[in-house]
Amino acid sequence: MDENELARRFEEHRGHLRAVAYRMLGSFDEADDAVQEAWLRLARTDAAEVTNLGGWLTTVVGRICLNLLRSRSTRPLETHVPDPVVSPADGVGPEDQALLADAVGLALLVVLDTLNPAERLAFVLHDLFAVAFDEIALIVDRSPAATRQLASRARRRVQEAAPAPDTDLARQRAVVDAFFAASRAGDFDALLAVLDPEVVLRADGGTSRPAFSAIIRGGHEVAGQARTARQLAPFVKPALVNGTPGAVVAPRGEVVSIMSFVVRDGRITQIHVLGDPHRLRALDLAAWVG
Repeated sequence: MDENELARRFEEHRGHLRAVAYRMLGSFDEADDAVQEAWLRLARTDAAEVTNLGGWLTTVVGRICLNLLRSRSTRPLETHVPDPVVSPADGVGPEDQALLADAVGLALLVVLDTLNPAERLAFVLHDLFAVAFDEIALIVDRSPAATRQLASRARRRVQEAAPAPDTDLARQRAVVDAFFAASRAGDFDALLAVLDPEVVLRADGGTSRPAFSAIIRGGHEVAGQARTARQLAPFVKPALVNGTPGAVVAPRGEVVSIMSFVVRDGRITQIHVLGDPHRLRALDLAAWVG
């Protein structure tokens, strides 16, 4: 197989590989690096000996991501918000379909950040991409039975920490719109009406805005924060964030934050806010600043 044909076949799998790496790493830059490294490894391999290219590449990307997770420097996981997939409020574009094929929300990615690398790999590859435990076991260097246990532990933690949100997108949007309407009006009681009493707000300002980073828990506390930030309400623009209703906040044509919401039983249970200027500049947000 010549190099052009090999590159063509690799490109057929790029979207899938980036989706795997994104779920493993929660970072677009790292996901792209992992996919590029997979291509370099393929180019150094005798492709004629690879009988299932898609499976081989998925395994390679999984192994690369596992190594990246193990080598990551310590970061404040409590406030870290993964890179969001931001789409127009009226629908996810075709370029984002692969990334969001299983509606992986920011809440799930936040929980995945708390798993150890082997647990995360086992859960992502098996539960999200249906890779057999026999194949995953080769990556984590454990028996299939032990690998199954890794995925089981991860699954329990995900189910406990990130229960399934409401599925009706229109009803979710109505709740989020009510939140912003109450914030604009400074209506504390209306804010409490749409917030779950145990709501958690996670804000990530990165190293550039450390004072922005915070965890706020409880309906009264989050409502108070929303009311004090009402000066930004006129600059809120609806969006889909990882396939669910969210918003881009862009005063004077500059994006200062992206907000994602989890709605369960008609109330907001989680809010994730990315306010890291460096990471925001790396996202394609031209549609929200024009």
